[in-house]
Amino acid sequence: MWARLLEQPLFLLMAGISALSMLVPAAHAFALENAAEGRAFLYSAVLGGLMVALVGIARANLLRRRGEMGNLLALFAGLAALPLFLALPFYEALRTTSYLNAYVEMVSALTTTGAAFFDADRLSDTLHLWRGMVGWMGGALIWVAAAAILAPLNLGGFEVTATAEPGQSDVLHGRFERPDPQRRIIRVAVQLLPIYIGLTVALWVMLTISGDRPLVALIHGMSVMATSGITPLQSAGEAQAGVTGEAITALFMLFALSRLTFSTDTITTSRRGLHEDPEFRLGLVLVVAVPTLLFMRHWVASYSMEEEQSVMVALRALWGGLFTTLSFLSTTGFESVEWKTARDWSGLPTPGLIFLGLAMIGGGVATTAGGVKLLRVWALYLNGLREIERLVHPSSVGRAHGMSRRIRRQGAYIAWIFFMMFALSLAFFTMVFAGYGSDLQTALTLAIAGLSTTGPLVSIAPETTVHLSSLAPVAKLTFAAAMVLGRLEMLAIVALFTSGLFRR
Repeated sequence: MWARLLEQPLFLLMAGISALSMLVPAAHAFALENAAEGRAFLYSAVLGGLMVALVGIARANLLRRRGEMGNLLALFAGLAALPLFLALPFYEALRTTSYLNAYVEMVSALTTTGAAFFDADRLSDTLHLWRGMVGWMGGALIWVAAAAILAPLNLGGFEVTATAEPGQSDVLHGRFERPDPQRRIIRVAVQLLPIYIGLTVALWVMLTISGDRPLVALIHGMSVMATSGITPLQSAGEAQAGVTGEAITALFMLFALSRLTFSTDTITTSRRGLHEDPEFRLGLVLVVAVPTLLFMRHWVASYSMEEEQSVMVALRALWGGLFTTLSFLSTTGFESVEWKTARDWSGLPTPGLIFLGLAMIGGGVATTAGGVKLLRVWALYLNGLREIERLVHPSSVGRAHGMSRRIRRQGAYIAWIFFMMFALSLAFFTMVFAGYGSDLQTALTLAIAGLSTTGPLVSIAPETTVHLSSLAPVAKLTFAAAMVLGRLEMLAIVALFTSGLFRR
């Protein structure tokens, strides 16, 4: 029986898991004696499970022709179409919003963007739990898809170190090549999901011990592991765990800087040690350098404060900068409880452009983080460094060998192509949002928030919070398209639609 279930298409499996997951908020609502919300989730689970079962039975004898591109298409369909089903119980339980708002909210959660279309006090605990669960499942989907779908196709950042063209197989991932790609997805899921679940439970317990409510701790734990930035509070800085909880959370955010922090199933470079991983080292440099520059800028402006008060406030401001920088670099988007101190202690406002830049850079390859990815930035840095050396010594020979030479040449070329595609997508979505009535700052923030999958940017980057629910309906759909594009990446979309999949 299990073998027959696992042979079903990836999209059907995702729909079945989504239907089963609705039983959790249904049980939660019934436990809180909220029968209306409980019925909405229970009926949706039964309806969805029945539809999945009927489709599975109807196609039981069909010839299965699945390939790498078929799974990539299923991943794209899951991110774009599956929220239509996920939004059904949310819409029925809330009852005071449009189905479009519910759909875009679920797209935001599933793509781990975490852009909130509703105020926190408008949603019940059950609906907050459902948002957190959808974001957490989206993070798990990306974890598994990175190793099982994107890596064999040299997409999602793997094209930087691969020898084959993006969208084609490479001997580097030959150990993944099997007659049936579906079996590879199941095998990778069995290997990675216990790690994902274990880390989430550990963070949940630690945050609860630190003082957070169990529900808040659970949602924040799921949000950190998925880098979704979803919170049941008005701001993550309102959490009762305070600085202690943030210190614990920061340790788990490091998993978004490099795949090597939790797994070696997809090696992005020839260096297998974490201390030699360029992504992790570059991420730490940014986490230390950006808050230090902000700190020094603020310190110069606050020299007139009393010494003892200045030192204490400075330390709090430094921590606020460190945590918030790491949060936005990992595309989580949590704001530190001391971030207000970091902004106000010197009387100088910190420009939100810094966090827009950090979110654009993003985290590591094959993690739940979005953005351009640190490995691509590292490849462009190596290439730029080599070009500067050639300006000084035109006849010099590069000292790097092996994989470093590959990254510096072909890898940098592919990284530059991706960066240009990202820039063009950013310009396009900015113009579209501006065309629907948003000012330039708001349009740019929306475009970067969607393409980098960092939803909290809409509340912290601009001078005034962007209210997503007030956008025009077409602008909301455009924002949903930007989130799907940012999660799957433009290079994967191009590889998908230029393949022979649709010609058949």
